[in-house]
Amino acid sequence: MSAFEFLLQGLATAADPMMLLYALVGVTLGTAVGVLPGIGPALTVALLLPVTYRLDPAGSLIMFAGIYYGGMYGGSTTSILLNTPGESASIITALEGNKMARKGRGGPALATAAIGSFIAGLIATLLLAFLAPTIVKVALVFGAREYFALMVLAFVTVSAAFGDSALRGLTSLFLGLALACVGIDQLTGQARLSFGVPELLDGIEVTTMAVAMFAVGEALFIAGQRVQVDEEVTAVRGSIWMSRKDWARSWKPWLRGTFIGFPIGAMPAGGAEIGTFLSYAAEKKLTRHPEEFGHGAIEGVAGPEAANNASAAGTLVPLLTLGLPTSATAAIMLAGFQQFGLQPGPLLFATNPTLVWGLIASLLIANAMLLVLNLPMIGLWVKLLKVPKPWLYAGILLFATLGTIGANPSSFELGLLLAFGVLGYLMRLFGYPIAPIVVGLILGPMAEQQLRRALSISQGDWLYLIQSPIAATLLAIAALALIVPLILRARGKGEMLSQLAAEED
Repeated sequence: MSAFEFLLQGLATAADPMMLLYALVGVTLGTAVGVLPGIGPALTVALLLPVTYRLDPAGSLIMFAGIYYGGMYGGSTTSILLNTPGESASIITALEGNKMARKGRGGPALATAAIGSFIAGLIATLLLAFLAPTIVKVALVFGAREYFALMVLAFVTVSAAFGDSALRGLTSLFLGLALACVGIDQLTGQARLSFGVPELLDGIEVTTMAVAMFAVGEALFIAGQRVQVDEEVTAVRGSIWMSRKDWARSWKPWLRGTFIGFPIGAMPAGGAEIGTFLSYAAEKKLTRHPEEFGHGAIEGVAGPEAANNASAAGTLVPLLTLGLPTSATAAIMLAGFQQFGLQPGPLLFATNPTLVWGLIASLLIANAMLLVLNLPMIGLWVKLLKVPKPWLYAGILLFATLGTIGANPSSFELGLLLAFGVLGYLMRLFGYPIAPIVVGLILGPMAEQQLRRALSISQGDWLYLIQSPIAATLLAIAALALIVPLILRARGKGEMLSQLAAEED
């Protein structure tokens, strides 16, 4: 069957009333958390992992994807009206969007963000549907050493992409890999790092770790900040619709942003933030109105917002076809797959095509839902910004605790939730990224299994790991992803020091 026929079958699955309800809940929650500053889709999906433990796998995963898409939409609202990005990928939108809002053009700014997100999401989802089968065919030739090399690439790129320091990223990753070793060794049956505690023989629950690190840690970190800034919401004045001139200036940035954001989101070292910055730079260079940039240029909102949403679909390409997460939300979604006994990758397309294609097709439906939710209901989303932060984060802590109890009613599990929550708070306090520790816990056992399998095949010959062209290429890319940022940072520091020395002279 062709990708088009699979997509039609997926649409039939996604059009089921219960699947539509899951999608609607997902996009509504996603928009709400995108609007609220500091609460992103990763935190929300992490909170829902224990709650959805006994629900339908297809519906739960459709809801998670809807939250991811909705978070990308909602982040633009706070960027434009509050000058505070709800999501890190919406940082660039604040540069021009808030200037437009202060000039009384908040309506057109929100409209170009919503319509651009819809068009980008639609095109990017179709690209995902038609590219995925090709990548799956390539991935089917992977053996143990290729998969191990792929895991190494995932570890390095996630560590390098999150945080300001590669060393801190790697420290976080190795902490996650150490936690992944807790429990019974799958090969020998021996207990490892359990310290005589029976509850640790089954290993660390990924859901407990994810909820603790993303939700509890974030709530404690916000509560620990003594300085509270009064945030002023810029009111939406005038019509929310775009003029003919606005449409003429927006449609090309929408398309350019889509084709910039999608491939960058699909790259192992990509991420929505890079795509939005590149899109903004491209629009600034190509615009016929350079004098407006920095003062409220509509192209500076249209392009980055399209790139932002296209990258969300791009992120799902390596996640679904290779089981490779390239963002914090993708890592939590990978944990969501695993809690239902599913492993994203080429075999999932063969063993469970109804679920995979239903998930891909649901993104098309979620896109349409988001357009309807975002434009007419903008007043409702703005009211969410008035929710007091103490109430908000107290609710998150309560929901995290109840969800953990519901999934695993154990006082020991609650103790782990608190311990990892405090660890998450300390990591944020000292600037250590959170995503690598979760990725290490999720992918660590798989990487260990593939490494042992490869070494068993080669009878302990480590050179076997680089004798495959694919494995050698992946390991070389991983090495470059680790070394190049270090060199660039060292050069940047050297140039800064030389400038300071010249200024002192």
